[in-house]
Amino acid sequence: MTTRQNHKHALLGAFGMTLALGAMAPAASAADAITFVSWGGTTQEAQKKAWAEPFTEETGIRVIQDGPTNYGKLKSMVDSGNVQWDVVDVEGEFALRAAKQGLLEPLDFDVIDREPLDERFVSEHGVGSFFFSFVLAWNTNKYSDGGPQNWEDFFNVEEYPGKRMVYKWPTAGVLEMALLADGVEPDNLYPLDVDRAIDKLETIEDHLTFWGSGAESQQALASGEAAMCFCWNGRVFELLQQDAPVDYTWNDNLTHADFLVVPKGTENREAAMQFISYAVSAEGQADFANRSAYTPINKKSDAMVDSEIRPHLSTAHPDQQVSMSLEFWAEEGPEISEKWNEFVLQ
Repeated sequence: MTTRQNHKHALLGAFGMTLALGAMAPAASAADAITFVSWGGTTQEAQKKAWAEPFTEETGIRVIQDGPTNYGKLKSMVDSGNVQWDVVDVEGEFALRAAKQGLLEPLDFDVIDREPLDERFVSEHGVGSFFFSFVLAWNTNKYSDGGPQNWEDFFNVEEYPGKRMVYKWPTAGVLEMALLADGVEPDNLYPLDVDRAIDKLETIEDHLTFWGSGAESQQALASGEAAMCFCWNGRVFELLQQDAPVDYTWNDNLTHADFLVVPKGTENREAAMQFISYAVSAEGQADFANRSAYTPINKKSDAMVDSEIRPHLSTAHPDQQVSMSLEFWAEEGPEISEKWNEFVLQ
């Protein structure tokens, strides 16, 4: 990503972002079950319906749901040798960083069919769960004549007054958005000029507010507390299904992805690979897309997605798309987070 987690509360830590841990589920038995960890909310519910339940029906292997994802907890499990999670939904840049730190099992591509998958979201230790876009959305009661149409408009407080809301964690496109608004061409975004991006955001700091969960962004946008929002496309789709007074544009949408990974040392490695294979299959990805409006990473899924869902997927807007660099954020995320915290907390 219907859509992502309701409580992606983040604490900056050793990986740039460490997420608050929910109640632990019992460890899965190596014989007949695996534990799947994701972000909770409507996204994990869609993953449960699209992947876990049919996987269990097909294989007999139970899938215990746990969460939310917590990077610090994952590392502690691996370091201690007491790994209770088998498949974890993480952000793409964390998957790349954690692999370099020796925290993940290599994926078995004899089990997982790599050929039909979008190569942007495939690595030796992680494969895309789904991908999505950050889009510009607005409350139609605030702007009755069409609303803002690009990131430059996001910073135009005279023509478009009101509060603007952005994601409170830097690895999610906010800096890229600010640089695009400041005239940087998409092909020249990386390496990011962090100081320039923050300077741009400071020009509207009196009009700026932050969301930390998808539900928070939805509530603020639908109520008019925020006149416009930099937010997940799936969250906007869900509001549209509820007839909320919102609209959005795909202009310069920023794509990002979640990955499925297997913590190093799991006792259920083989079953974990089987689960990932099902999750990224054409059927599994299409079913999840139909439930969430988040984009499949399996290229064979497109024909299986409902016609009313397709216009709301990132793949329907390739000419307006800007791909974020997961590799850049994997390397630079922790250091950039320090500067970002100074800006958010000032």
